[in-house]
Amino acid sequence: MEKVLIIIPAYNEKESLPDVIASVRKEIPEADVLVINDGSTDTTGFIARREKVEVIDLPYNMGIGAAMQTGYKYSFAEGYDVSVQFDGDGQHPANQIRNILRQLQEGRVDVIIGSRFLEDTGYVPSFSRSIGIVMFARLMSIIMRQKITDPTSGFRAANRAVIEFYSRHYPEDYPEVEALVLLHRAGFTMTEVAVKMEKRMSGRSSITPVRGIYYMVKVTLAVLVDLLKSTERRRCYE
Repeated sequence: MEKVLIIIPAYNEKESLPDVIASVRKEIPEADVLVINDGSTDTTGFIARREKVEVIDLPYNMGIGAAMQTGYKYSFAEGYDVSVQFDGDGQHPANQIRNILRQLQEGRVDVIIGSRFLEDTGYVPSFSRSIGIVMFARLMSIIMRQKITDPTSGFRAANRAVIEFYSRHYPEDYPEVEALVLLHRAGFTMTEVAVKMEKRMSGRSSITPVRGIYYMVKVTLAVLVDLLKSTERRRCYE
């Protein structure tokens, strides 16, 4: 049987985390759970330990990129075959994990992305988020030469080869989009499956309209830099 690790990055998620962990255990009892406490200023770390899951405390709020790479490093070192990125705010229903794992275990691709937009699931993001998602979806579809509908989704499953790759190479800020570019450049394959996501159980998103604009500009530039690096690398070997 494959070893499965559910990686839950969490920053100040004390209210939602107990239900998130309970739902994961109910739906995927054979999986291990790892909470990356990303420098929370509330009792997130204490609550995670109370729930008897593995916990890694980052020294301060380092961002989702650092949190996820920490999770992948742990996953690789501990010999896991599959890792699932699963948010701690309750937006990702645990009953969707099984389908994502099933798709990955068929072995046709290296990464499965849970998409909110592949089918009509009733999910409606804010206007500012919608603009970014549409823009990145079109950009990524062109770069990867396949249809990508939800490049900002944080609900993903990766096989052992990608776990090893991500343990060494992972973007820092708002990494979901750029991480796909890195995988594509490295020759990994991926596909999307439709998932239904919920509203946050508690708290609020850190991406305000102003930060949304910053996010779009920064990630677009990072993607273009990645592509330029890839082009320069190819030229060196010609």
